[in-house]
Formats: sequence, C-alpha cells, structure tokens
Amino acid sequence: MGQEMTEPADVRQDVAQYSLRSSLLVPASAERAFAVFTGGLTDWWVREYTWSGPAALAELGVEPRAGGMLYEIGPHGFRSDWGRVLTWDPPRRLVFIWQIGPDRVPVPDPAQASEVEVLFLPEGPERTRVEVEHRHFDRHGEAAEGYRQALTAGWHELLSRYLTSVTRP
Repeated sequence: MGQEMTEPADVRQDVAQYSLRSSLLVPASAERAFAVFTGGLTDWWVREYTWSGPAALAELGVEPRAGGMLYEIGPHGFRSDWGRVLTWDPPRRLVFIWQIGPDRVPVPDPAQASEVEVLFLPEGPERTRVEVEHRHFDRHGEAAEGYRQALTAGWHELLSRYLTSVTRP
C-alpha cells in the first residue's frame, strides 16, 4: 500500500489498487462522532458532490438500520437513493454499499457497486479515531482505478468538512 499524507492532525490516507483507507482523530466521543457522521450529512457533505447540486439540495440522510438507504432529497422533494446500509452498529460501525458509478450514474446492482466501512474507535472520553475504508472499486469496471483516485481527493475533502462539523458546539 502506498501512503499519501496531509497535515499530521488532518486526514491520513492509504491507497491500494481497489481500496482507499482514510482516518482522522476527532475531538468527540464515539457517540457524537457516529451521530454527526450519520445524522448530519447535510451539514458536512460537499453539496457539489450531489445530483441536486448546491442550490437545489434539500437533505442528505441515512435511514438508521440495516437495509436502510442513504439518500438525497432535491428539487420538489425528489428523492435519489445512492446507497444501502449493510451494517448499522452505533456508535461503533457503519457499512454501506456505494451505488454511484464513476460516471455519477446510479448503480442499481449492489454486485457492481463499491462498499464503505466506517469505524468509530474511542481513544479517550472525548477522542475518537474515525476510519473509513472505501473498497471493491474493481466492481465499477474499467474505470475503477480512476474512480478510486478521484474519490481519494473526494474523501479527503468530505472528512475535512466532517471534522469541522464534529468540532462545532
């Protein structure tokens, strides 16, 4: 695995051919870290990364259960589902299918979608290591490596914004 690092206190990333691991330390309990990650997507997700776009996005959310959907609500209440929860284990673990293709088109078949696992590992009463592994890029076909490269930058931006959101009172 290659190592791509940013600021020491920031997001750290390790990449392999078909996976990406990102981690960061957040100044919050695992309960708060999990709650902000899952319940506050609209606050920290990059709006330009949505189908609705910054002006029309109304909400991003996660249905809090295994089998629940990750979704976006856009103009006129239109809903787009872009993932499915495989594991819902607050405040320790979240696993979901990433059903967005390299061309930003929905991927209805989970066997052709990548997967994201998020771990919330307490390192003290108000410190949690958040580890995100986005894996199985090979399921996206020929564009897999380019997509992994694009999402390396994408996850760095997302997690930097997430950190800012977690640290807000």
